[in-house]
Amino acid sequence: MTGKIRVVVAKPGLDGHDRGAKVIARALRDAGMEVIYTGLHQTAEQIVETAIQEDADVVGLSVLSGAHMTLVPKVARLLREQGVEDVLVLAGGTIPEEDHEELKREGVLAVFTPGATTTDIVAFIKSSVAGAAA
Repeated sequence: MTGKIRVVVAKPGLDGHDRGAKVIARALRDAGMEVIYTGLHQTAEQIVETAIQEDADVVGLSVLSGAHMTLVPKVARLLREQGVEDVLVLAGGTIPEEDHEELKREGVLAVFTPGATTTDIVAFIKSSVAGAAA
């Protein structure tokens, strides 16, 4: 991979709390990544459009509303439907552990919950993007 890793950080749905997403966006930026933060209340379609337009390597979805089993798989499915197979999808927020495996079956590479460190998230993204480019 050449150039900076490009990450779209998005808040799908009606969730109105974005402090965690902003902390992650800042940490990724501080780690040398190019971050596009979409803001609150994004539809799955808007997130996918942004990922395509920005030529993203990663889409990070922050969900605290409990709608993760609907919104996150929809973003992954829409990316596939658009022929975008090389964008890594990550989820974060208050997502119960019992939902993690189903989200992974739906196309999510990893799920980060409260307590995950920004250092771990940065390292995961760097190694995953490098592995996808290989």
